[in-house]
Amino acid sequence: MMPLGWANVGDVHVIAKITGRDEVRQHLAELGFVVGEEVSVINKLGGNVILSVKDSRIALDQAMAMRIMV
Repeated sequence: MMPLGWANVGDVHVIAKITGRDEVRQHLAELGFVVGEEVSVINKLGGNVILSVKDSRIALDQAMAMRIMV
């Protein structure tokens, strides 16, 4: 298991765990980042990670991406 922030562009992973405070986990769940969901890394730009999850593209900062374990 590793943080999503370490994944390479083009990688596809399944979310294994979400870490952080309850508010952070709830916010990520509302964006579609839930355990068991496939997520792919589209690009990394200026400290942000652009991800594809549930047919949506979402940009997260590196700190938030490190809370998603794949």
